[in-house]
Amino acid sequence: MKSWRDSILKDFIPHVSRLTLVADPDCLLTEEKMGMELRDRGFELIEFNDPVEFRYAYESRFRSIWDRGEHTDLVVILRLDDADLESLPYDLLQAGRQLAFNLGDLFPSMSYPVIEKLDRTLLDKLFDAQHRLQPERMGDRATKDFILRHVFGIAPELITEDVALFHTLLRLHYGKVRMPEELADRLIEILKNDAFRSWPLSEVVPDDKAFFAFLQERWPVFLAGIKVDEHGIKTVSEKLSSFISEPLNLLYSGPAHLPFGHQDIRIYIDNLFLEGKLSPIEAQGMEADAGSWIRSGIVIPGHDDTDLRFSRLFELIEKEWPTAETRHSGWIAFALKWAELSSLVHCSCNESYQARLHGLGDTLNLCFASWLDAHYSGLSTLPPTQPAMLHHVPRRLAQVIEVSAKGRIALLVVDGLPLDQWVSIRPVLQAQNNHLLMRESAVFAWIPTLTSVSRQAVFSGKPPIFFPTSIHSTGNEEKLWKQFWENHGISRQDVVYQRGLGDGDVSALLEDLIHPGKTRVVGLVVDKVDKIMHGMQLGSAGMHNQIRQWCQHGFLATLIDRLQDDGYEVWLTSDHGNIQCEGRGRPSEGAIAETRGERVRVYPTPELRYRVAESFPFAHEWKPTGLPSGYFPLIAGGRDAFVRQGDKIVGHGGASIEEVIVPLIKFERKTS
Repeated sequence: MKSWRDSILKDFIPHVSRLTLVADPDCLLTEEKMGMELRDRGFELIEFNDPVEFRYAYESRFRSIWDRGEHTDLVVILRLDDADLESLPYDLLQAGRQLAFNLGDLFPSMSYPVIEKLDRTLLDKLFDAQHRLQPERMGDRATKDFILRHVFGIAPELITEDVALFHTLLRLHYGKVRMPEELADRLIEILKNDAFRSWPLSEVVPDDKAFFAFLQERWPVFLAGIKVDEHGIKTVSEKLSSFISEPLNLLYSGPAHLPFGHQDIRIYIDNLFLEGKLSPIEAQGMEADAGSWIRSGIVIPGHDDTDLRFSRLFELIEKEWPTAETRHSGWIAFALKWAELSSLVHCSCNESYQARLHGLGDTLNLCFASWLDAHYSGLSTLPPTQPAMLHHVPRRLAQVIEVSAKGRIALLVVDGLPLDQWVSIRPVLQAQNNHLLMRESAVFAWIPTLTSVSRQAVFSGKPPIFFPTSIHSTGNEEKLWKQFWENHGISRQDVVYQRGLGDGDVSALLEDLIHPGKTRVVGLVVDKVDKIMHGMQLGSAGMHNQIRQWCQHGFLATLIDRLQDDGYEVWLTSDHGNIQCEGRGRPSEGAIAETRGERVRVYPTPELRYRVAESFPFAHEWKPTGLPSGYFPLIAGGRDAFVRQGDKIVGHGGASIEEVIVPLIKFERKTS
């Protein structure tokens, strides 16, 4: 077999059975490529979580079709072992065939407790290695070593000097390769020898933030040991020199000098500074040619480096352009880079760079729209351990509560905050609290990117199909939030929700909301960004400026700090982003549109939507994925909007990358 998927797909022949029940404890059927293959074959996937929710979806979407004599290929997935299929309702057991799949069957020679921790995107490499090498039965340690070598490409016996270790860690952390804790521990165990005794392995191997902080404080040491002559840059064995304007204070143990200049290392360094993972430092008296690989890592007093950084970021973006085969995690990684460039451009107010960004963005969003058509429907059923969509976020937070009986969670939903505007306020938050550690990722919002759709998905932990009666409002958010946590064993009295925040006295707010030692879950809506957006007349540049000014007032930083003081694990996300648009005309459909937004119109039937779409060729009839019946969005494409011809606005509701991929940030406190 070419792939581990083939052994599963052979059981999914269209029209064999209208209902298939699958025990899938290892989330194999909802792996991104697997789910796409099943949907291409005509199968629809639905999870069995809550019996009431399932019954609603089952009866409304499938049972009614069967009663009309029509056929569907429905797959009901249970995240439990095959023995637990018997817990399904009797009518399902009678009507459907039963299947079961697990990692133990796919990888019989390996330790199941080890391989179950692997990210499912890594199974292809593991299956290929198993097929080529045909290993004998292995225990935990041998399985870990096999995976380190053949999946992560780490041959420990070849890591004998600092360059090899440095390169290995760069490859892992820059590529955001998710290594399970058990494998990281095994790698640390192997590396703990005389060569690396001084390295802080327990910190820099499993934690990318610690690794980049380790590099940041050693970058000045490296700069102090180089000089520039007429032939270029040459490393010399000097002590610290006058190049460094501030004294060193190494918080991490380990060698002070790292081989940044090695040919295997320096190919990463430029990108680390461009993408904000490392920060350039001021180097008095040092000069470097614009083409030098160290140039992005230094600030030369009196030199304006803006053009250089713009040029290199544009080059980086164009080099790493996503394709039709890119996974959702690849789009998220790209969106983070796109946000760095967008923030820099919008904050510069340079019209030529803004024009270049808009042109590149138009091409990007055409590519993104095509990718969404093929992949978006499969995102909702991915496991919530690494959230892919907004409704996964509370499920991920619930795992924290389940692990610790004393765990406390606070979720801040900053209404309307896109990734690029998060990048603009990030340094403000860092300056206001230098002990704040921010672990950055992103998730996909629900389309259409309306507050009533996407924000309710956050607080309910459900796709919009499960809140049809409130799909046009946000009035049920508190009820949905408390209901979600009650279903996870938390009393409603220990859950709070508050909206309409953004200014005022944080201490007074939290004293009124939180009962010390009792309140375990906090959900807060900060809607200041959305208010700024709806009054914005100065485009994206004005948005960045005003949001940064608001953040400087300190409400958000103080809120995060106070919640951490009270023992909460604090997360931040957004329900949707925003994009600068230009009007292409407003439909005159009277009362037939149930939602009349600037970037989306929603109709009760596909026929009414089609009638309007004929007159607006720039709009896209969005397939109602995960949406209730009678909800048919017509989405403006590109940077177009349903407003008066030529009017410029900042809006949301559409399917651009700026509106759909939103921040997901976990806040921690630095311990050193």
